[in-house]
This record gives sequence, structure tokens and C-alpha cells, in this order.
Amino acid sequence: MDNDTSDTLAEHVRALEREEHFSGTFRATRGDDVLVEWCHGFANRADRIPVRPATRFGTASLGKMFTAVGVLDAAGRGEVGLHDAVVDVLPPEKRPSTLRDDVTVHHLLSHTSGIADYFEEDEDLPGYREDYGSLWHDYPLHQLRDYTALLSLYGDLPPICPPGNAYHYSNAGYVLLGVILAEVSGMTFTDAMGTRVFAPAEMNSSGYPALDEVHADIAQNYLPPQITGGPWRTNIYAVPPVGGGDGGAVVTAQDVERFLRAVQRGGVWHLEPADVLTPRVRSWEEWHVGYGVDLRPDGVWGKDGADPGVLVISRYHPSTDTTAVFLANVDEDAVEDLETLAYNLVNTALDT
Repeated sequence: MDNDTSDTLAEHVRALEREEHFSGTFRATRGDDVLVEWCHGFANRADRIPVRPATRFGTASLGKMFTAVGVLDAAGRGEVGLHDAVVDVLPPEKRPSTLRDDVTVHHLLSHTSGIADYFEEDEDLPGYREDYGSLWHDYPLHQLRDYTALLSLYGDLPPICPPGNAYHYSNAGYVLLGVILAEVSGMTFTDAMGTRVFAPAEMNSSGYPALDEVHADIAQNYLPPQITGGPWRTNIYAVPPVGGGDGGAVVTAQDVERFLRAVQRGGVWHLEPADVLTPRVRSWEEWHVGYGVDLRPDGVWGKDGADPGVLVISRYHPSTDTTAVFLANVDEDAVEDLETLAYNLVNTALDT
């Protein structure tokens, strides 16, 4: 970034921290050079523990790209085929009762399965929900340690459309991919991701710790006070207690950077970069989806994520070997204009 642009953005960040309690980190690199690394606010507000480069953040749907790599790696090992029918991979008790027999692993990876979602994000479809946290008002959230249990929320719903017909962003599809990875690997989902995805990429700070486990360097995710002057709240009643196939990994910015470059260069897992980065279907405007990632026509790719108390963005620019990673333990309900700031930071780093 040039000095003037960097100073302007830095002042915007400081203003949000000062006036709206922003907390998070932004790291951008080009090759071996760190362009910028900013840490702001608190990882733990009660004890005033600041955000540091080693702070680990929740990632929401950004974790879908980790899941996709885990499944593609399993395919490269010969444990599952991308065009295998899901009904041939998962037993009846681990898949929706309404699942068509022509839905394949490829359809799940590319958001073209047509299955109903447990959290429908398309406001034009039945079952649309605006607030992810509202899902859990009547659900025994503390029991959700195995994502097979989420079938109770979507397993009996009719498909949205036949597979392969259209793009339909699907959290449930990636939940099933996590269940598939556990089934074919013979490990738990979290163990498979740790040993097969994070360890080979040297993502040594990444994992799926449960919210009720005590671990070092993990940022609390914060929701705004319910009344003016009231206490900040954590998101423990607004998200599942442990991550799964559709998201929820805990990472550092540097680990995300390592993952982006590992995918781009290849040779880390049992897959080729094109397996992840080939455009499969148009998603919105000029963007397409690959397997677990979003792709621009100029080659820039990455994945975003948002949950109550979480906003994260990752991008990689192949032509300049530039990474940009924004991780925050607050969301737009807590910090106005947070998303605008995040995209300004990321796009400025990529375009510099």
C-alpha cells in the first residue's frame, strides 16, 4: 500500500476501534514480504487481553475451503470419488431421507446439489432466515458435537431443485461433506482435518476446539450489549459448540495465508490446484465457485465467512503472489461499516 492510502485506512480502523469497539486483525503479504499486519482491540474484553498476531479467530464459512480440500484429498487417496452418488457413500442414518440418488459429491462441493439447507440464505426461497443465531432458540445446542445431528433441521425437507441445475449456496451440503470425510477416512471430522489438511500445510495453530474447552490465544466472539451501557456478550448461544464441515475452524491470519499459498502451489495434499480452483458455476455477478472457494475472472480467489460475532475475509492474487486476510471477533451488528472497511483493506492490498 502507498503511504497515503495506508494512513487513511489505518485511521479508519483506529476510529472504529475507538468509537465502536472494533477488534480484529489484518495481514497482507506479497511473496516473503509482509505488506501490513495490524492488530486492534481485545481478544478478551473482560480481561483486556489485546489481539496479537498469534490470536486465533473463528472463521464461520471460510472453513468450507478447508473442508473441500479434505474431501478432495480423500478422493486423491482413492477413498471416495467426486462423481460417487452420496447415497452410495453414506448410510441412511447419516444422510437426508429426501436425498435424490443422483446427487454426487461434486454437486455438494460446487453448491449445485439442490438439497434444502438447514440455514436458508436465499430470501426468495421457503425457509429463509436472516438471523443464523435464531436457529438455536429451540435447539439443544449443547448437544451438537456431531454434525450428523443437524439432519433433524433439514433431513426431511424436499429438494430445492434437481442436482446440477443451478447454483444454490448450501451450508447443509458442506455439513454432508464433513460427514462424508469422517465416513471414508475412518476418523472424526476434526481429526481428519487436523492430520490431513492443517498439518501438511503447517497450519500449526488451526483446529476445531469446542467453545466450552479452554485453550490459549483464542479470541472470544462478541455480540453487542442488549441495552445501552450493558455488558458485551459472547456468541456461545448463537453458534454450534464445535465446528463442522460447513465452517467453524479456529485459525490465525498467518495460517490462512499458509493455506492459500499451499492450495495455489500444490504438492501439499493428494490433489492438484485445478481441483480446487477450476470455476464450476457462476454464483453472483462476475464471481464463480470452485470447490470450496470463490473465484474472480482475474484469478483472485478466496473465501469469506460470517457468523454472529464473526466476520472474516481471505483472498489470494496469483499474478502477484499477494495474500490478504481479515479476521474480526465482532460483526456488523456490533460495528457499523465493518464489512465495508474489511473489503476496502483487502482490495487495496490486492491492487497495490
